[in-house]
Amino acid sequence: MNITVIGLGLIGGSLALSLRGFQTHMIGVDKNPEHAQMALDLGLVDVVLQLDEAVKIADLIILAIPVDASRNLLSHILDLIPPRAVVVDMGSTKSGICSVVREHSKRANYVASHPIAGTEYSGPKAAFSTLFHGKTTIICEKERSADFALKIVEEMYKLLNMKIIYMNADDHDLHAAYVSHLSHLSSFTLGLTVLDIEKNEKNILNLAGSGFASTVRLAKSSPEMWNPIFQQNKEHLSEALTAYMKRLSEFKEYIETNQSQKLYDLMKEANKIGKIITN
Repeated sequence: MNITVIGLGLIGGSLALSLRGFQTHMIGVDKNPEHAQMALDLGLVDVVLQLDEAVKIADLIILAIPVDASRNLLSHILDLIPPRAVVVDMGSTKSGICSVVREHSKRANYVASHPIAGTEYSGPKAAFSTLFHGKTTIICEKERSADFALKIVEEMYKLLNMKIIYMNADDHDLHAAYVSHLSHLSSFTLGLTVLDIEKNEKNILNLAGSGFASTVRLAKSSPEMWNPIFQQNKEHLSEALTAYMKRLSEFKEYIETNQSQKLYDLMKEANKIGKIITN
């Protein structure tokens, strides 16, 4: 099988590494020449080609680029693919990209997906073969994908040992706003807040322990990837931010007014998330 991976960073590179052992010829595409060469040197792909050439000869095309770029390219890619080729994207937002190809003559060749896996690192050197192992992936609008296309993508995710969940695109974006996009935005905000204080308090980072490191870890994530995500999911993310700021205001009020019991009750209520995450 010829697999074309468009975008050879953490997600695309890790997919290429993970699928290389399954009788595949891995074709890479990346607009960054340094990343393309690095992917070759690291053995992530067998060859690097220009986009149009790589798409025309592929059985499976994987879009692992920022969500705005995927949205702009998808129609063009569908125009070029052979009749039985399959296109799947890895994007963290789904409504926007699904809407742009809803009436495309080859919409059935496309599968909208979002593997929930990643780290705060980017680029080909960040790729590793077990990134997806044991994680969950979302497939949206499966009824709009042809049976053969859906089967290929499902088999790919099963090879990666991923759990598959199906939902509609808008529900996906709503849930992603709360459990993924908001956490990244919170981490960026915390990083900026501490950097602002650090300008005047030179020793504050000497006090930073593992709790701070784990909370601010996502602030190291790629702005090139996350800026388009925030923009494309702005309605749901705005709702999530409003709810988040309401909770922050409650904490601020109870701290300032010495309402210890109410502060304790808020934290006790928040503890329940631990049981949900571990189940």
